[in-house]
Amino acid sequence: MRLLLCLAEHAGEVVSIDDLLSQAWPDVIVTQDSVYQAVASLRRLLGDDPKQPTYIATAPRLGYRMVATVGPWVDQQPDQQPDHYHSAIPTKTTARRKAGFTGAAGAALCLALVLLVAFLYRSKGASNHPSAPSVVAPQPEKAIAVLPFLDLTEGMKQEEFADGMTEELIDRLSKIPGLRVTPPTSSFYFKGKQITVGDVAKALGVAYVLDGSVRKSGVRLRVAARLIRADSGYVEWSETYDRPLHDILMVQDDISGEVTKALRASIGAKPGEPESPIH
Repeated sequence: MRLLLCLAEHAGEVVSIDDLLSQAWPDVIVTQDSVYQAVASLRRLLGDDPKQPTYIATAPRLGYRMVATVGPWVDQQPDQQPDHYHSAIPTKTTARRKAGFTGAAGAALCLALVLLVAFLYRSKGASNHPSAPSVVAPQPEKAIAVLPFLDLTEGMKQEEFADGMTEELIDRLSKIPGLRVTPPTSSFYFKGKQITVGDVAKALGVAYVLDGSVRKSGVRLRVAARLIRADSGYVEWSETYDRPLHDILMVQDDISGEVTKALRASIGAKPGEPESPIH
């Protein structure tokens, strides 16, 4: 239903897979297969043909689009004919549906669209009603996610080092008492995705996001790290580390140790608060 509502709210527009994931599964981490399976289920329930879609069309390599016309639900009087059922069906198929859909099949299709528009408008109305305020759970102050470091070297030949740097930082930070750190599986889910820090923080339930990059010049590596406050989007702390590339494991250990020390101070207690356990 969430997926159907998302498509209906953007009827006629292509909605990307990433947008569908963030809106239909806002509090969990799932793969793109969840979208494919949900769309297949919707098509099966609606009797839709993906080759000649009446409801949901596939935009190759882009996403999905609701091709059915979505309109407001209006309560009908007992003596009125249910003509408004057809307001949610594409114009080009209206005549065919009036003539062809009878019995249980036609009723099921009409009911599906009636439930869609009714639930859509009830949801929008409830969100604006004083008795149904929108509540957003606060993000833990001492929670951080380490995003996969970007490999900016020529030919991107240091991806293994960048991934190792990410895992080393996660391991080091998780040893700080009182600091919650998301696991590597959650962090690497966002690798290569174009997504804002705010969306990452919301998906993972953290207040801080640490990201960075790896560059190489000759036999030297440069690792840049940034700590970003999710609620403001501003960089709280950043540093660049230059190290000779003679022992990758030692470089990772050295830099992760320096970053950890810096973050102890950056994510410490605010003025007037008791001393943080991570100091």
